Amino acid sequence: MSPPTEPDTFKGWVAHDAKSPLTYTTYTPKPFTPTDVEISISHCGICGTDIHTLRSGWGPTDYPCVVGHEIIGTVTRLGSAIASDSAPHALRLGDRVGVGAQSGACLRADCEACADDEESYCARMTGTYNGRYSDKSKSYGGFADKWRGPAHFVFRIPDSLPSAEAAPLLCAGVTVFAPMRKYGVGPGKTVGVVGVGGLGHLGILFARALGADRVVAISRSSGKKADAVSGLGADGFIATGEEKGWAKKYSRSLDVILCTVSAHDMPFAQYLRLLKRDGTFVQVGAPEDALPPLMAWSLIQKGVKVTGSNIGSPGDIRAMYVLENGKKAKL
Repeated sequence: MSPPTEPDTFKGWVAHDAKSPLTYTTYTPKPFTPTDVEISISHCGICGTDIHTLRSGWGPTDYPCVVGHEIIGTVTRLGSAIASDSAPHALRLGDRVGVGAQSGACLRADCEACADDEESYCARMTGTYNGRYSDKSKSYGGFADKWRGPAHFVFRIPDSLPSAEAAPLLCAGVTVFAPMRKYGVGPGKTVGVVGVGGLGHLGILFARALGADRVVAISRSSGKKADAVSGLGADGFIATGEEKGWAKKYSRSLDVILCTVSAHDMPFAQYLRLLKRDGTFVQVGAPEDALPPLMAWSLIQKGVKVTGSNIGSPGDIRAMYVLENGKKAKL
């Protein structure tokens, strides 16, 4: 009788609790299925979500955990049920591919989100790490030598994009691109981007690439004004902690505001004053604490909409890469 086979293992930077340093050690990935892909990882970005998850900031993390969800690598294994080379978005051995913040959804025809190609809002969504697949196996991220998961959430990377530039787009990039695409950012629109950090600088770039008439960067201080205007191409800058009466001065000047910050004490009501009638405020930053309270008149007097956006769908990611690839000089 032959000895039982050892389960295959990957190596990565594993978190075992909220306070101890990560350790580079082995872990067991999900079982390989006919719809899975295996990737040899070459690059992985660092996202604020990694930090929140490592310290259990949004709730208890399912340790052990390997974070990282801006993954670039090479396909080394394909499941038997993966579409042939002739199919749209087909994957092949040796392809350079990426994986973002989502690696699972129910994909059922009777799921409203999945049927509408908005898999990131599926009630059975699985994050690329700190999640559970339908078979209850754990999802592990990209701070590792390999990644394994469903092919549906794996994307070919355009040849012209260097891996180090392509990786952050898989989470930070699509997190700002998806709501801009959804709420019609483009010619004829004025856009405000709150925060000029990891998400915000990409928000400015994508708003310009989409052809917005005017892009305004909004930050507490003027410390990032030069970066936002000269470096990223913003048309204007509002320093909310320095410019007196800014909410009144710039009232009704923006069609869409994309808020990328995670500050629980942000001047929420004043931001809404900047919106035009029927304008839209989109929250994409995810603070660990509650957002500030809001008076009803902030919504009623102009019919403004306050909403949020959760990463992006596979369709958003593919559209983003097409835009970035085609307008690389502008970005």
